[in-house]
Amino acid sequence: MTNILIIALAQLNPIVGAVASNLAKARKTITDLPHVDLVVFPELFLAGYPPEDLVLRPSFVAACKTAAEELAREFASGPAVLIGLPWHEGEKLHNAVALLNGGKIETLRFKFDLPNYGVFDEKRVFQPGPAPGPINVKGVRIGVPICEDIWTNETCETLAETGAEILLSPNGSPFERNKDDVRLNLVVARVTETGLPLAYLNQVGGQDELVFDGASFVLNADRSLALQMPMFEEAVAVTTWERQANSEWRVAKSSFAKLPEKEEETWKACVLGLRDYVDKNRFPGVVLGMSGGIDSAVVAAMAVDALGPSRVHCVMLPYAYTSKDSLVDAEACAKALGVRYDVVPIKEPVEGFMHALQPMFAGTTSGITEENLQSRSRGVILMAISNKFGAMVLTTGNKSEMSVGYATLYGDMNGGFNPIKDVYKMEVYRLAAWRNTQGAVIPERIITKAPTAELRENQKDQDSLPPYEVLDDILEGLVEREEPVAVIAARGHDVALVKRIQHMLYIAEYKRRQAAPGVKITRRNFGRDRRYPIVNGWRDLT
Repeated sequence: MTNILIIALAQLNPIVGAVASNLAKARKTITDLPHVDLVVFPELFLAGYPPEDLVLRPSFVAACKTAAEELAREFASGPAVLIGLPWHEGEKLHNAVALLNGGKIETLRFKFDLPNYGVFDEKRVFQPGPAPGPINVKGVRIGVPICEDIWTNETCETLAETGAEILLSPNGSPFERNKDDVRLNLVVARVTETGLPLAYLNQVGGQDELVFDGASFVLNADRSLALQMPMFEEAVAVTTWERQANSEWRVAKSSFAKLPEKEEETWKACVLGLRDYVDKNRFPGVVLGMSGGIDSAVVAAMAVDALGPSRVHCVMLPYAYTSKDSLVDAEACAKALGVRYDVVPIKEPVEGFMHALQPMFAGTTSGITEENLQSRSRGVILMAISNKFGAMVLTTGNKSEMSVGYATLYGDMNGGFNPIKDVYKMEVYRLAAWRNTQGAVIPERIITKAPTAELRENQKDQDSLPPYEVLDDILEGLVEREEPVAVIAARGHDVALVKRIQHMLYIAEYKRRQAAPGVKITRRNFGRDRRYPIVNGWRDLT
C-alpha cells in the first residue's frame, strides 16, 4: 500500500473517429510526462466524443480496442493508464473506461447513467453498465464515475460504499455559458455526500456544433479547490495525492488558471469551435461576405483569432443600395484585421437574373423576391470563390435572425459554418465591444450605426422587426425557457407582438433545418438542443 500517488490529468483535444491520431496523442502525452503512477484521459478519448453512430460500426469499436491494447503494451513498464473507449461486452455496447496496466487491459468500468436529454442521446447507442465498484491502482481503491455518473448521487454513493478512496471522473461535457459554475456546485455535492476527493477531467476542443471547454479541476474532501485547469486550452496537470493520518487522500494546492467570463468566455468558445471545425475538416481557410455591418465584422474578427489573417478572405459584394459608409467601414475593418479584401460588385448578376425573369414577373410588384435576388447573387459568388480556391464559406447570421427567419435561404445563409449562430444580436454588440478592448479591429461606426440588410433604399432591420433589445428578450422567453405568451407579455411586451414573434419563430424552422452548423453557446441551441417540427400547427393563444 502506498501513501503517495502521482496522477496526471490529461485535458486534451481528440478528433472523433481518428483513432490512430488519438492514440498518437495519448502516446506522446505519456512519453512526455515525468514519473507518474497513473495517467487519466477524458471520456471515450480513443474514439473522440461524441462518436454518435460511429460506435454502431463493429470495425470502429474493434479499432478502439486494438489501440488500447497497443498502448498498454507500449507502456507495460510505465504508468497505469485510464482511457475511454467504446467496448463490446457480449451483445452489449458500453461507454467504457479501460485500466491499462502491466502491458494489458487489466480491467474495465462502464458508464452507469446514460444521458438522454439536450445534446445527448447515449441511450440510443450505448447500454448502461452495472453499478461500478472501485479499481485498484498501487493498492489504492479508485472510483471512476464517467461524466453523467456524477450528475446524480447514485454512482458516487455506490463507489463510496464499496470502498473507493478517490474519485476520478473522465468527462465529455460540452460548453454552455456559465456551466463551469454548475459543474463546480455539482462536484461539491458529490464530495459532500461521499466524503471523498474528486478530480473532474473534461476534454477540450470543437466537434461539429459542440465545444468542450476543459476547465478541469480537483476538489479535496473538505471541498477546497486544489487545482483549476484552463478553459479552451489543452493542458496536462501532474497532481500529487497524499494519504493523511486519518486515511483521507488530499492534493496539495497546485495551479489555478483564471477562467474567462461573460463576453470573453463566449468569444473564446466561438473561436475554438470555428478553429477546430476548419482544421479538423482540413480546410485551408475561410471566406466570408464583408457587408460593413456588425455580424460580418465580428465573424471576421473571430476567424482571424481562430486561424490567423492569412487564412481569412473577406469580400465586399456591393449593389445599388450599399451605402458609402458600408464600403468604407468594411474596408477599414478588413485592413485592421490584416486580411485579404476584395470587392466584387453584383450589379450584373442581379440584373441578369431580373432580365431572365422579367417575362414571368411582368405586371407584378417589386418586393422581397427582388431583394432576395441580391442576397442569392452574393451567395452564389461566395460559393464560387470557395469552389475555386478551397476556402470554406462562413455564414454570419446571429440567433435573433435565425430565430425569426430574417435570412435568405441560398443567399446569406450559404456557408459551411456559423460561429455566431447561437449568439443573440445584442450579445453580438457586446462581443464586438469586448474584442476591441483586446485591440481595436472593429470600427466604432459599425457598432453604433443602425443595423440594415441594405436590400432597398433606406432599409433598416427595425422596418421588419422590433428593436433587438425587445426581440431578444421575447426570444429568450420563447426559445430558452419555453415560456407561454402571457408570461412574456407580463414583462411589458405587447401581446400581439409576442404572438407575431412566436409565429415567425415556428414558421422559420424549415430554414434552420437547412442552415450551417454553428457553435453551441446557450442552453438551447437550434438543432441539437431545441428540436421542433417543421410542420407545426400549435400556437399559444394566451
